[in-house]
Amino acid sequence: MDNLTYYLYHIPGKKIGVTRDLNSRVTQQQGYSPDEYEVLDQSTDIDYISSRELELQKSYGYRVDHKPYKQLFKMKINATEQTSTFPVPLNKLKGRLLDELGRKWETIHGTFELTKDTVSWIVDNAKTSMYSDNRSYIYNKAFYEQFLNEAKKEAKLFYNQLKERVNNTNGKKEFHTENRFDLIRTWATERGLYEGGDTKTQFAKLVEETGELAQAILKKDDAEFADAIGDMVVVLTNLAHLGGTTIEQCIDSAYNEIKNRKGKMSNGTFVKND
Repeated sequence: MDNLTYYLYHIPGKKIGVTRDLNSRVTQQQGYSPDEYEVLDQSTDIDYISSRELELQKSYGYRVDHKPYKQLFKMKINATEQTSTFPVPLNKLKGRLLDELGRKWETIHGTFELTKDTVSWIVDNAKTSMYSDNRSYIYNKAFYEQFLNEAKKEAKLFYNQLKERVNNTNGKKEFHTENRFDLIRTWATERGLYEGGDTKTQFAKLVEETGELAQAILKKDDAEFADAIGDMVVVLTNLAHLGGTTIEQCIDSAYNEIKNRKGKMSNGTFVKND
């Protein structure tokens, strides 16, 4: 992570303070435009900037903070199985989080960290606590899916590349369905999925993707619907490979089983004849 810069700002006649984001803390939150305040000092050393703030507050005749800035730096983030809660209201959340860039905390989904990207996401997705207007929270799994689920991010990248290749063929025969399955297997091989994976973990992944498909259907989300089906096809392709067969063989076997089947529709389901 890049070194973080602390700015020691002065609002004449009002106060001297420290922040990492002048626009958010001074302009947006306190309402002072850049020509209404001045930057007295800046440093990447939090110990220096903390002592310098107290020194200048005293010399300018302002109220001196009871605690140095560095002791205010760490707010208590309460992480439960479902959520991470911040002791800050939504209207002050961005500035406070930016003041704590680099902060890490543990959740059941792994280690979360405050960066400029994650702060932006948190501010967009945080909700006010039902217990206190002065607290806000995020859902841990949503954060994990956005920033830590590397396998899913790689899979989405793969799907986008695959879609681009399909679109570029303009329906030409040289891009058959089996080529797509070959691409999936190549992708999985390059990432060590077949060497280090097994059928149990892939089945668990399939169940997870099935849940996402169910959510997409209930929400009538067409984009997530297509994405979930694509995820399931990839998982099934890898599951078949790890089980000693191929997705093509499984499809052929299933089709040969049903191609001559007779029956009728009942309550939205095809019911075969006895």
